Amino acid sequence: MAMTDLLSAEDIKKAVGAFSAAESFNYKKFFEMVGLKKKSPEDVKKVFHILDKDQSGFIEEEELKFVLKGFTPEGRDLSDKETKALLAAGDKDGDGKIGAD
Repeated sequence: MAMTDLLSAEDIKKAVGAFSAAESFNYKKFFEMVGLKKKSPEDVKKVFHILDKDQSGFIEEEELKFVLKGFTPEGRDLSDKETKALLAAGDKDGDGKIGAD
């Protein structure tokens, strides 16, 4: 399954473009711009599984660094600071990774 099977290619392009500058990534705005806020929990889990490159059931820090590339190959890598902020926001139990729930 491709990301564009779940989200609009145009929305993805706009969202990735909006955060193309280094240190500009805002995960709340990004996820809203790509349309994830309007998706069902089932569709959000499908997006999660696309981003979970090693299919471990978790998205670890190393996978988060490339989260924008998970939406489109033209996406940039997140900086260490951006990656850590995204991990902190999604890691509810403090285990260093984000689960599908």
